[in-house]
Amino acid sequence: MKIMPNRMDRGFEMYQKEFEAKALEVLRSGWYVLGKEVSAFEEEFAAYIGGKYCVGLASGLDALWIAFRLLRIGVGDEVIVQGNTYIASVMGVTMNGATPVFAEPDEHFGMDPEKIEPLITDRTKAILVTHLYGMASRMDEIVAICKKHNLKLVEDCAQSHGASFKGQMTGTFGDVGCFSFYPSKNLGAFGDAGAVVVNDESLAKEFKVFRNYGSEKRYYNKVVGANSRLDEIQAGLLRVRLSHMNELTEEKQKIAARYSKEIENPLIKLPTLVSGATGVWHQYVLRCEERDRLIEYLNKKEIGTIIHYPIPPHLAEAYAYLGHREGFLPITEHLAKTVLSIPMYNGMTEDEQSYVIESINNFH
Repeated sequence: MKIMPNRMDRGFEMYQKEFEAKALEVLRSGWYVLGKEVSAFEEEFAAYIGGKYCVGLASGLDALWIAFRLLRIGVGDEVIVQGNTYIASVMGVTMNGATPVFAEPDEHFGMDPEKIEPLITDRTKAILVTHLYGMASRMDEIVAICKKHNLKLVEDCAQSHGASFKGQMTGTFGDVGCFSFYPSKNLGAFGDAGAVVVNDESLAKEFKVFRNYGSEKRYYNKVVGANSRLDEIQAGLLRVRLSHMNELTEEKQKIAARYSKEIENPLIKLPTLVSGATGVWHQYVLRCEERDRLIEYLNKKEIGTIIHYPIPPHLAEAYAYLGHREGFLPITEHLAKTVLSIPMYNGMTEDEQSYVIESINNFH
């Protein structure tokens, strides 16, 4: 049995008729940019997340860098980010000239609140939390730190659509919640797409102006903006998937629950959630001290895996100028050497799940 780490075709096939009907509807409408589909998706996604305003953008990275731009964070400012995040989180900071200050994660892969305050200086302007792998972070403690030190709070929710902490969904705790709808995400489009969720009406208006060349009215430009518009077809297709998000999330949660219950191997450390948090399991991430040997073994079983992520941002060539060396973030670096994402996708059959579980349990 050959099992890929992800199968986006399965998610399409589940609602194929709806996706195809919506695509044709948009194509036949003759309106392809910033039309009724984008407006409808923005309203529906804001309601789903529990935020007041949503603004559709071209990608999750755009959501991040534009967020920091509009929060007026730039050259000379510092933003605290977790060391084990995807590099796009850090790019959102550095594209504005600000400096990332890396914090170690906790045992649940999220930002460790206890590691934050020692990093705060008079240049610190914001904290960027990543709800990694679809598991909500310890937001009550992080929000309290932001309030105490008068810091902005940005959430990278690229992997956590629908995850919550103590009943509140990720993306609504801070000043800006940044979302990616890349096809592999739990709420995935059929190309690049993103959005922000905010509770401040004036900030939402700024995002809408900035995404459209800085123009509120056509050919009248208020600011130097960007071309970062969620297009009509992607918005329409996202609306279809959003209408099924609860069932899609429940399916992944059931797969994750089965993995957590049935995978029993002393060489494997399973992921756990923070107390009060829910996970939507964008990835199911194991830890194994003999990861390379585990990968080789699973490859022979034709079970695909992915490392999220093999090189921490502070050691990436792109950020060599920051001057960090191996050993700077020992927890983050150890995770990079031991984490492994196993197959997790909507439409995964029980037989496929059983084969993955049996194979991992037989690894020795």
